[in-house]
Amino acid sequence: MVALTEKTQKRLTMQRGDIADQTTAIRSLDWDRDRFDIEFGLQNGTTYNSFIIRGEQTALVDTSHEKFRQLFLHDLKGLINPAEIDYLIISHTEPDHSGLVKDILQLAPEITVVGSKVAIQFLENMVHRPFKRQIVKNGDRLDLGNGHELEFVIAPNLHWPDTIFTFDHKTQVLFTCDAFGLHYCSDSMFDKDLKAIEPDFQYYYECLMAPNARSVLSALKRMAELKKIHMIATGHGPLLSHNVEELTGRYRTWSQTQAKAETTVGVFYTSDYGYSYPLAQGIATGITKTGVAVEMVDLRGASDLQELRELVSRCAGIVVGMPPASDDASIQTAISTILGSVQEKQAVGIFESGGGNDEPIYSLQNKFRNLGLTSAFPAIQIKETPGESIYKLCEEAGTDLGQWVTRDRSIKQMKSLGADLDKALGRVSGGLYIITAKKGDVSSAMLASWVNQASFKPLGISIAVAKDRAIESLMQVGDRFVLNVLEEGNYQSLMKHFLKRFAPGADRFEGIRTQPAQNGTPILNDALAYMECEVVSRMDGGDHWIVYSTVYEGRVSKPDALTAVHHRKVGNHY
Repeated sequence: MVALTEKTQKRLTMQRGDIADQTTAIRSLDWDRDRFDIEFGLQNGTTYNSFIIRGEQTALVDTSHEKFRQLFLHDLKGLINPAEIDYLIISHTEPDHSGLVKDILQLAPEITVVGSKVAIQFLENMVHRPFKRQIVKNGDRLDLGNGHELEFVIAPNLHWPDTIFTFDHKTQVLFTCDAFGLHYCSDSMFDKDLKAIEPDFQYYYECLMAPNARSVLSALKRMAELKKIHMIATGHGPLLSHNVEELTGRYRTWSQTQAKAETTVGVFYTSDYGYSYPLAQGIATGITKTGVAVEMVDLRGASDLQELRELVSRCAGIVVGMPPASDDASIQTAISTILGSVQEKQAVGIFESGGGNDEPIYSLQNKFRNLGLTSAFPAIQIKETPGESIYKLCEEAGTDLGQWVTRDRSIKQMKSLGADLDKALGRVSGGLYIITAKKGDVSSAMLASWVNQASFKPLGISIAVAKDRAIESLMQVGDRFVLNVLEEGNYQSLMKHFLKRFAPGADRFEGIRTQPAQNGTPILNDALAYMECEVVSRMDGGDHWIVYSTVYEGRVSKPDALTAVHHRKVGNHY
């Protein structure tokens, strides 16, 4: 195992060590990565884990992110001549795990690539060269010799549609890639310190796995058919050996809760086409922020039409990623089945997959409208390679759909408190503020009144942010934002502007006078005062995040003016 230096000197480092009999981990430690997708802020960096299994033949399980090309290949060559590797097992093809597949194929042209059918199809489009391949299905086995018999578990949507797990019957190690992982970078290879990692473990689940809760439960059921699992070798973070039962149990509990949600939305995509799955995942993430369950379905694999009919009929809403214009009949049959199973007053959303020859998007949208469905968000059209702004738009679209299908539940909850308690709680007043935030090409804003000073040393404030607010994903640990204080008697126009409902991806600052803060976030020119803040921690407050932030810059434009105050009559809604 490589000795590591102080964290202040760490950027990209490597760590390797034996984890089981003839099994070695190669861990790429990314200490300073602060974000994974637009909605996923990282507090503790991340790792990308790869593994070598040696029997009479040798298998490499996953590679690494391309940023680790020189470091990873150096460590790999220090352990084995790449040309002697017989199999490259692809758990899934997301670039942070398959970024160096091309390099491995160049170093070992005779290697056999092992993966699901969808993974092999993805790789063909990635590497643009012929390679030996072995497509595996659930329960298939690969005997490396010396007792290392590998069994494959198909686990789609954890976190990509092509995911497989690999179980070594000799060592009882289950290689799961994204599932059961966490974005946590430290020199501890294993999960010995549960208290240190459990917040990131749960946050990782909520961001990546919650939209696929039913897929998690299916994978857990298949895992139960294996012999006792001694260790889970994850693709991110520490490997699980001390708390396997505890942490897999948490996945089960969380997923059962999510799957039992009273409202469900079906999200349909085409796994091996364009950007269909990442866009669908972005929409699903937005939906789950509203407490709505999601079932993701690959149209290419939707062969059980009766099951498809039953899913569509019990969903409060559906989302469809447009398939290719000329494709196999199975996809067109699935689309026809969806159209024949929808019910009046269901919500619907449509997005282009972005592969270049999508079916006409408005044709399908009109069919849904003619059947009495309500469009929950404007159709999402992809005119270029999706970036942060597109994925943020998808998340906001999903949130809009989730809020639409739960509107009756929300009204019911507003009436659930006792009249006296409701009125008493409403007497807790607060100031009026506009929070503005910017990350890369994405910016957002919201009106806030649940703001309080929280500390003197350091200067700190706390803000309650509803989990389904668009700005929430820009207020992760380490993110910076501006708190704009509204002026008593001079806040109506700003309040009216930021209270209105914005379409997904809309510019919140159109027509508003602003100037950039030090971090590039918009400061409202008409605000009484502003403070530049950095998020330090977040606490789960039920339907809100309690965000604690330090304040490092600020100014008052009118020293004698007063802060606008928000007085409510009831305490069960804003």
